[in-house]
Amino acid sequence: MSQAEKPNIVFFDTTLRDGEQSPGVTLSVQEKLDIARQLSRMGINVLEAGFPVASEGDFRAVQAIAKNIGPLTEGRKEGVPMTICGLARAVNSDIKRCFDAIEPAPRKRIHTFLATSDIHLKYKLKISREQCIERAVAAVKYARSLCEDVEFSPEDAGRSEKEFLCTVLAAVIEAGATTLNIPDTVGYNTPEEYAAIMKHLIQNTPGSDKVIWSTHCHNDLGLATANTLAGVVAGARQVEVTINGIGERAGNTAFEEVCMALYTHPTLFPVGIKHIDPSQIYRVSKMVSNLTGMSVQSNKAIVGANAFAHESGIHQDGVLKHQETYEIIRPEVVGVPSNSLVLGKHSGRNALRTHLEKLGVSHLTEEEFQSVFERFKKIADSKRQVMDEDLMALLDDQTSQSGLEHFRLVNVQVFTTCGTSATATVRIQTLASADPPTYETHEDAATAPGAVDAIFSALHRQITLEHHMVGYDVHGVTGGSDALGAVTVKLVNSKDGTPNPKSPTIPSQPNGFIERTLQGARIFKGQATDPDVLLAGAKAYINALNRIALDKAMNISSELDKSGP
Repeated sequence: MSQAEKPNIVFFDTTLRDGEQSPGVTLSVQEKLDIARQLSRMGINVLEAGFPVASEGDFRAVQAIAKNIGPLTEGRKEGVPMTICGLARAVNSDIKRCFDAIEPAPRKRIHTFLATSDIHLKYKLKISREQCIERAVAAVKYARSLCEDVEFSPEDAGRSEKEFLCTVLAAVIEAGATTLNIPDTVGYNTPEEYAAIMKHLIQNTPGSDKVIWSTHCHNDLGLATANTLAGVVAGARQVEVTINGIGERAGNTAFEEVCMALYTHPTLFPVGIKHIDPSQIYRVSKMVSNLTGMSVQSNKAIVGANAFAHESGIHQDGVLKHQETYEIIRPEVVGVPSNSLVLGKHSGRNALRTHLEKLGVSHLTEEEFQSVFERFKKIADSKRQVMDEDLMALLDDQTSQSGLEHFRLVNVQVFTTCGTSATATVRIQTLASADPPTYETHEDAATAPGAVDAIFSALHRQITLEHHMVGYDVHGVTGGSDALGAVTVKLVNSKDGTPNPKSPTIPSQPNGFIERTLQGARIFKGQATDPDVLLAGAKAYINALNRIALDKAMNISSELDKSGP
């Protein structure tokens, strides 16, 4: 079969649902919209936008995505918008809530699930196999009465008895399911096992030709991508993935790994990826990493810092002579910055706009571009060259600060005395009225053993919003003495979770990373970049406070455990 004849694989992205279930990840509605918009541009077919019944915040986010991102076709090679999907347990109230959230989208899907493994039926659900079939059928019938596109997942299918799975799946096909997803929920299977399960189900389930078969693999044994590709070879035509492989426990199948495996082996697999724009991969990866606060490991395939780096002399010599000696993928294919065009303080608006377009950033409004340009000029005054990584950091920094600000940083001054202590004076503005936004100015000072401690203490004294710090991380965006400083601060509401009393309130070592373990805490992350790492830290602290304030204003609280396939 030629490439032109091969069907495109359906990419079902669950970064905003399963990915957000990663411990410590909390995304605002605006952040989810920003990620969803970028996923749409890249060509994702189905976006699982959330679990609407989980909380009021999840419902609003899914509804906002359905309304604002659902109709978009910009940059999409197939010319049709994404399908917006919501997750629901096999319960009518969940399903109705899900449909209400996704209803504004032109293309929508309800995804409902019910466990089928004996261990889940006995210990979690406490129901019989017969009751399982009844519930699954009832859920799919109700979902189909609301929506034409219905996906069903037998949770923990990887440990379910095959013949029982065939019985359940045949029943839900008859009830109206259009996609059947086979989850290896706990990452138990090997590629051979998972392929055998998929093949058996497709061959032995009555009506299997009427539905699309899908994979959903977790990475507990580091086999998620291998299992997913094995499932595709066995007949699956949809793959469920997340950006950077984020998700519960060890994570999910990484989109970028599956996508580039199919790209690199165009004749090996029975599917194509003609609808995907791989040049967006690096941009999406950086956005998700910055907004979730989950760093990408340096040796991560495709998007890690070392993925296209060569230090060995033999490797360097080979790459210089011919790139394919040690690179099976050209960095520019996935949008990794090449730094072929040098930007500096003499570069103008057109040069910056043109360069951003080459990096795949063409969607900025005039106001957004002006903000990036002003920050670019400021950085260019202090750096000899502004690298592509610097520009990407500026864009992600701007995204992380979007939305109504409850707190604003006005000024920071630090004085060091005798080399043993520092005094910081910090001026901020706090929101006094939201409509229209008006602010009150406050200023305070604090002395501490280090400059970072002093700044954070001065900020803490001015904020009436209860909070405490659980994490602090700082690193350079690029190498060199003039690198931009990128700082991440993690805060929790003081009433949220049980902190370890032995942990410090603020970091005592600015170049280290300190994170406290909290039970039941929702972590709010702030991120910022600046040539001055102290100023970046203050901005990051303010950004994290704004997330807590926004969450409090919306009165969002989780109502149930966000479990799923």
